[in-house]
Amino acid sequence: MKRSRWPLVVALAALLVGCGDHESEKPSAPPEHITADTPLLRMIQPPAAMQGRIRTEPVAARRVPEIVTAPGEVSLDLKQVAKVTSKIEGQAVRVYAQLGDRVRAGQPLVAIGSLQLDQLVEEYLVAKAQADVAENSFRRSERLRADQIITERRFVEERGRHLETKARYQHIREKLMNMGLTERELTELEQGTHEQSHRYTLTAPIAGTVVAQNIVLGQGVAPGQELFEVVDPSRVWVFANLPIEQARRFKVGDQGTIVPKGAEPLAAPLTYLSPVADEKTRTIRIRFEVANREGRLKPHEYVDVRLSFGGLPTLAVPASVVTMVGNDRGVFVQREQGYAFAPVQTGREGDGWVEILHGVSEGDRVVSDGVFDLKNVLLREHIDSGGEG
Repeated sequence: MKRSRWPLVVALAALLVGCGDHESEKPSAPPEHITADTPLLRMIQPPAAMQGRIRTEPVAARRVPEIVTAPGEVSLDLKQVAKVTSKIEGQAVRVYAQLGDRVRAGQPLVAIGSLQLDQLVEEYLVAKAQADVAENSFRRSERLRADQIITERRFVEERGRHLETKARYQHIREKLMNMGLTERELTELEQGTHEQSHRYTLTAPIAGTVVAQNIVLGQGVAPGQELFEVVDPSRVWVFANLPIEQARRFKVGDQGTIVPKGAEPLAAPLTYLSPVADEKTRTIRIRFEVANREGRLKPHEYVDVRLSFGGLPTLAVPASVVTMVGNDRGVFVQREQGYAFAPVQTGREGDGWVEILHGVSEGDRVVSDGVFDLKNVLLREHIDSGGEG
């Protein structure tokens, strides 16, 4: 392979300068990030056809946001989860929903036959009859008392009996309605026209998908036993942990980005920062609420979360103007004689901007359009002069 002539060119240049002026100082060494193989000092004169494609913009102070990235985990939004349990003992006589079914709020899931329910219906009918009798007696006592036929004591006793029986009746009625009986069914019970057997029907508390089914036809049921789990994944939570010093930079309401593997990023607000640091890791737990109507995020999957915050103004250029030439990262700068490649030392990057620590000054005009063209010209000249490609 042909060895590079750049070290020889640099040495000859130094010798010529020394011969021309013996009293002049020795030329200063290039900056540490500049090597002899870097063609940065050569001025580029692009062809006239290329000049019209080149655009420049000044280096200026800007706020370059700093990006904080942390691993996160998708979790169910607990407001979107419902566990369905039985309140009484019985047996499943009909199963309406199966694992994976989409259900709406109030849709029947399972009907349970129960002796306890039958006894409660009986108590309800007795309580209704007692409440009707007590109310009739009380209304009659009101009329008799107005005519001063009965004593005050008798009137008070009748009113107390009326209120007591009415309260018992209302209590049993509410228990039956909580078990799934409707107003119409209760009315039919009172009128003696309800011919179907009494069933305790469990319904879906929320709209969603049945993700757990622990009941089959004919299975016995105990009070408190979990029979179904219904979830609505259209909104989920994403949890992550940040070091304390990073967490202090953010507040509830800040906008973050959720980056799932193999899917498009999703914007989400920060809704919770723990007021207590984890005792072992000394980190702060944070939470995002994410709209997930298309179901792209799956509960318990791992994702990345990103948050950004702006720092103090600093010299910055668009990320698109920075390129690599050889082993150096730099920009093309406009000069009076043409364009020159200037290696730069960069800092943080964010929102399409790159912080410049060294290499160019404020007001320098860097090439924004035409970077690829100038790079090709520079490399071609380097090859034509005998250097390595």
